[in-house]
Amino acid sequence: MLNAQKHTPLLNSEVTGNWRNAGQPLLPLHPPAAPQGYNIYPAHTLGKGKIHSGYTTLADWIMTHQQVRIDGYTGIFWEELRSSLTALFAEKGVRVKWHLMQAAMKDEALTNELVAPFTGEHGAVWGTRTSLQLPDFFDAATLTAIQPDPAYDLNIIIGTGAALTAPGTPLIYLDIPKNELQYRMRAGAANNLGSHTQDKPAEMYKRAYFVDWVVLNDHKQAIAADISVFADTQWGNTLTWIKAEDLVAGIRHISQDTFRVRPWFEAGAWGGQWMKEHIAGLPQEEINLAWSFEMIVPENGVLFESDDTLFEIPFEWLMYLQHRAILGKHADIFRYEFPIRFDFLDTFDGGNLSIQCHPSMDYIRKEFGETFTQDETYYILDCKENAGVYLGFTENIDAGELKVVLENSQLESKPVNITDYVQLHPAKKHDLFLIPNGTVHSAGADNLVLEISATPYIFTFKMYDWVRPGLDGKPRPINIDHAFNNLDFSRKGDVVAKELISSPFKAREGSDWQLWQLPTHSQHFYEIQRVEMETTVSFETNGRCMILMLVEGTAVAVTTANGAETLYQYAETFVIPAAATHFTLVNKGPEKAKVVMAFLKEDHPVFSTIRYEKTI
Repeated sequence: MLNAQKHTPLLNSEVTGNWRNAGQPLLPLHPPAAPQGYNIYPAHTLGKGKIHSGYTTLADWIMTHQQVRIDGYTGIFWEELRSSLTALFAEKGVRVKWHLMQAAMKDEALTNELVAPFTGEHGAVWGTRTSLQLPDFFDAATLTAIQPDPAYDLNIIIGTGAALTAPGTPLIYLDIPKNELQYRMRAGAANNLGSHTQDKPAEMYKRAYFVDWVVLNDHKQAIAADISVFADTQWGNTLTWIKAEDLVAGIRHISQDTFRVRPWFEAGAWGGQWMKEHIAGLPQEEINLAWSFEMIVPENGVLFESDDTLFEIPFEWLMYLQHRAILGKHADIFRYEFPIRFDFLDTFDGGNLSIQCHPSMDYIRKEFGETFTQDETYYILDCKENAGVYLGFTENIDAGELKVVLENSQLESKPVNITDYVQLHPAKKHDLFLIPNGTVHSAGADNLVLEISATPYIFTFKMYDWVRPGLDGKPRPINIDHAFNNLDFSRKGDVVAKELISSPFKAREGSDWQLWQLPTHSQHFYEIQRVEMETTVSFETNGRCMILMLVEGTAVAVTTANGAETLYQYAETFVIPAAATHFTLVNKGPEKAKVVMAFLKEDHPVFSTIRYEKTI
């Protein structure tokens, strides 16, 4: 039996002992009673008889065929699955021939050479988005040699890449949420694609981000139409599964209505206490919580429910199957990449974020292979009276002097009086700070920041981190050279308050509602608005995907063109796809409701420059 405790590595890749290193609890198989407020397990109902649970039900489905392929992501406990199914087949007297994809993979040394151009130097924070494809990890002759054996009742090809073989035979795809994959890697229970060797968690994450996820997500998209069954394997010693036609119907439904992704939460060096105090069900034993992945969709999943059983699918499946319904008029620009992210940065009773900046468009493309860059905003959801945001340089900034000061600080672990160089602005609830790429910035302590941004999310060049260690007791990476290759020193003095702190204005109003425009910077390809309402208000999507959050009030109900009503609580992020066509917000609390809405601008110069190297 698996044991989902923390911090003890799994030995020899056996699915015993401690296989998951995480503060966040494992998703329950059955949905708990919904809390009064923010729900950490938002599930979309499919109706009865759609989600099946356990190996026995899957074995019964498999035994209706003579040959089956079982493909899946990295981090799957393949031996646990195979041994469990083998025992069930034996009970039924079914003779099974297993064909292991692992045997067809290239030698690990060859694989390491293959991925090396994309992972950078060992110890470096970033790599470059790979151009590899999944067949590159396999020996072609060995793949071709995988053939069914007629002497057996059932032939099963199992392992990552199984869909590369035996075209036309039934295909099961095993998946796992990205956060759970990382928890397994941290515990020593999962390795990178084509690797049998554990590395430091940061190195494994880097290789996953720049290689594994790129390769395997492209593979998912290529095989989507061939899949018969999807399975969620995050529990380790069991799974839930769904027939492809039922999942596709569920995704189609929410892609024309409204949906919420499942959030997940992480501690950090500067993390705070707001989320622990305000969101039910989060682990109180954690030292802090720094981030909530509200909607950082490269790593979020979407929950479905049927017969009181949960099933989670990584978000990319929504884009592969319904990206036109979700993105509308911008679908041809962004294809399968969802362009906007929402996340929380919690510094309540915590510390300051590092002094940092993000790469320019040219830099992120040239150095890291991304298609667009990390242009951000900070929306202050909550804060204490003394809270502030570091943003822009002081009027008399000297770039050379600053670089020397920062380098000396890093070498000598010497504190810097950072306000000699970087402005500190007071923050209050509902302020919006604009952070186009190249802008020096940091969220100060005692803020709960809703970060609304373009989707890329790991490209933070830290220049100064307050001479503090990470949670592991080791210094956090400092990236002064990268930062100085991107910093815009014209964003200084009075220009900062004029151009980088949004000045809201009332754009429209009705009898008991107002729509406020929160202007973003010209470099931002998205707009932000806030609707303030007493009772109800309606909007058209105008062919654009809308991302919303209730930032003041108790709850709002959303009704789209299909007539169904969905309730969202304070601080929950939700999506109105373009295909919903229009939606109505209804205030369900006694006080005025305020809802932030972000969406892509009608047109933007960057849209014409977005290019994808692969046709996926």
